[in-house]
Amino acid sequence: MREDRRRLDKWLWFARFARTRSASARFVESGHVRVNGERVKQPAKALAVGDVITLAFERTTMVVRILDLGERRGPATEARMLYEDIANPDGNA
Repeated sequence: MREDRRRLDKWLWFARFARTRSASARFVESGHVRVNGERVKQPAKALAVGDVITLAFERTTMVVRILDLGERRGPATEARMLYEDIANPDGNA
């Protein structure tokens, strides 16, 4: 994969939306993720900076814009720098 791209399942794991990479892949395969408005079921979908991801969790939906692809799964403060919550920009639920 190109350096300016990251697999969807890996990015979700880096950004701490899933506890494990396999859980991230299962979440994508279950059809609960949209990238730029299109439903995605392939964990290997390539993401780029600026893409908008919609995540449909059990009790909430998040819409985030990718700010950085990340290099590793770091602490939560580092993970939070990978995206911007555009559905709720002030961070309050």
